[in-house]
Amino acid sequence: MNQPKGFRLPHLCLPRPGIDLAKWAVIACDQFTSEPEYWRDVARQVGDAPSTLHLIFPEVYLGASDAPERIRRIQQTMRRYLADGLFVERDGAVYVERTVGGRTRRGMLLELDLEHYDYAADSTSLIRPTEGTMVARLAPRIDVRRAACLELPHILVLIDDPGRTVIEPIGAERSALAPLYETPLMCGGGHVAGFAIDDGRAAHAVRALSALASPEVLATRYGLAADKPPMLFAMGDGNHSLATAKSIWESAKATVGMDHPSRHALVEVVNIHDGALDFEPIHRLLTGVKGDLRAALVRAFGPRLTITDLPSGAAMRERVCDAAGERHVAGLVGPGARYAVVEVAAPTASLAVGTFQAFIDGLVEHGGAEDVDYVHGDEALERLARQDGHAGLHLAGLSKSALMHHVVHAGPTPRKTFSMGEAHEKRFYVEARRIQPR
Repeated sequence: MNQPKGFRLPHLCLPRPGIDLAKWAVIACDQFTSEPEYWRDVARQVGDAPSTLHLIFPEVYLGASDAPERIRRIQQTMRRYLADGLFVERDGAVYVERTVGGRTRRGMLLELDLEHYDYAADSTSLIRPTEGTMVARLAPRIDVRRAACLELPHILVLIDDPGRTVIEPIGAERSALAPLYETPLMCGGGHVAGFAIDDGRAAHAVRALSALASPEVLATRYGLAADKPPMLFAMGDGNHSLATAKSIWESAKATVGMDHPSRHALVEVVNIHDGALDFEPIHRLLTGVKGDLRAALVRAFGPRLTITDLPSGAAMRERVCDAAGERHVAGLVGPGARYAVVEVAAPTASLAVGTFQAFIDGLVEHGGAEDVDYVHGDEALERLARQDGHAGLHLAGLSKSALMHHVVHAGPTPRKTFSMGEAHEKRFYVEARRIQPR
């Protein structure tokens, strides 16, 4: 098979037979960052059993005083799991089915070549970000990865394949594939199964995937000039994790050489047209709010601002969902059990999330709030925002059809614009990959 551009079939480390996969698999480390009770429950369920929980750094603990010791333990446990034979290594692509709420999302594991990825706002690389990258948030992730011997992916990367030529033909013949793993997932995460893709089906998928990057195909789909740089992969989930891998690779490649395993990153590729793939908004939770938040909104937007009080969270959500026209709209939750819709006329940003993120950044910078967290799920936002000193901004989602067009023509969306599903639907860690030579 000719080497395709930008990706390759992976070399994986899978949990050996006999490991309890229900305890092994845990959710992406960047979820439930405002809910430490979730992670305490995960720790209770796992105990001392072999688990990816011991190989990741849940970001709810990033500010903890024991963070350096936690990182040291993670890296030590990776080496111990390898030495104790807890992994079985295999070459080749894997077909993944994730079922939550009666629907099944389909994906394929590949390694992406970081030489073809640029997370800059003006990126024209084959692999592109879909949202702004907060460089300041990379530092703790870099600390974890720098001395790690393994990577565990929660990255979901999107392809735009309306003809369903890459992943779906494999799924249609799933009964012919050799099973690799299957397990229920904890805490309402549903179910996941992985299957080995044989050489023939893998070769067909590689050819179909490479064809999606054809300049003629992209010119027709997005209204581009045929000489514009192609985009094949767009980040879905895990933008900062892939940016971390890129940062490590750029700092190391001059000394380790271009064939080093850290040149690539393990990801799951998903078709944006998958019927089980939903785009959900990512809401903003303000903590340590000082003063009158509504007065701060008036100061920021002046006569362009309208605030309408509503009797319930349901009424607020309905108004945000039904918003149309040129105004940018968000729901306001709190202080306390108070709901409103905030509308800004003549916005300068292209998306509502950009308008309200600029306000939040200024509020935090000038001491109007201590911090902002990014929350998945309407119920979670409203529950957290009603706490003392908290407030929430409820944002509308971005449609799947609008995302790729926006990235190709305007670059990344503002940071934390959308989420692929709600928190419990995020990718669970099962597979690993060596990022250091044996």
